[in-house]
Parts: sequence; C-alpha cells; structure tokens
Amino acid sequence: MIVVIFYASCERAFNPALNNKPVVILSNNDGCVIAKSNESKKINIPMGAVAYKYQYVFDKFIVSVYSSNYALYGDMSNRVMSILSTYTPQRR
Repeated sequence: MIVVIFYASCERAFNPALNNKPVVILSNNDGCVIAKSNESKKINIPMGAVAYKYQYVFDKFIVSVYSSNYALYGDMSNRVMSILSTYTPQRR
C-alpha cells in the first residue's frame, strides 16, 4: 500500500505544484494505473485502471498522469532507507 503513495510523492518532490492535486502513475507501457495519490483515491480511480478507459476522468478532474520512472523511485527509496538506517540499530 505504501508504494501506491510513494511513487506519487516522488513525482511531487520534483514538482511541488502537484501537491494536493490528483496524480496517477502508469505502468511501463502506460497501460494501467500502478500508483496514485490520496486525491486520486478520493475520485475513485482504481488500481489497475486501464488508462485509455479513464482518460475522461483524468480530463474531468485534471489528474496529472506520469509514466513510471523506476530509476527515480529506486533512488528516492535508497535515500529514505539511508536516512532511516541512521536511526535504527545495526544487525550483526
């Protein structure tokens, strides 16, 4: 469930204008929704929604639609984990 919001949060980190607006992230081939912001959840965009079938919803609610960027998400995840590791004991 965390991934659902994390990818959208990564996009927002580089584009703060997306804050408090609906955002969806599409699969590799831009076929379906794989992640979404809380604002997108509120307008009932389901996980796995086929993008072309929901284009009217994206247009009606001015949803920002992004292709997945796994290099960005991996880098941001590594940064978060690095910060968190400074606050947790190391396993031996």
